Amino acid sequence: MSSGDGTMVLWRPTGPEELALIRGSGWRCWPPRLPEQPIFYPVLNEDYAIMIARDWNVPASGAGYVTRFRVDAQFVSRYPVRQAGGKTILELWVPAEELDEFNAHIVGLIEVVHEFHQPRQVVLAVG
Repeated sequence: MSSGDGTMVLWRPTGPEELALIRGSGWRCWPPRLPEQPIFYPVLNEDYAIMIARDWNVPASGAGYVTRFRVDAQFVSRYPVRQAGGKTILELWVPAEELDEFNAHIVGLIEVVHEFHQPRQVVLAVG
């Protein structure tokens, strides 16, 4: 989880609306949470992020994206790893009010590493 450069690699599944806000930040930070989102949940496992983007974000919004980013490992160690299911279902719980500080400790850019879209239906005209 922690790399040799003092950073920790994290993933975050996201939908198109949040991705547009990330793009608007120059790929440098996560947008503020909505009132019904008191926690920011980056995940520690790429496969878990893929599952959420593909199986939850696509049906909910037509597309799902997996982002990858690095955070200063010493800073992020303040957030305990939470197991949200099986052994590989691991995430950090960052309180929404700490997201600005979390963003300040992102090293480099947030990048999209996978994307999933609803299959388009082909309509054939019979005539």
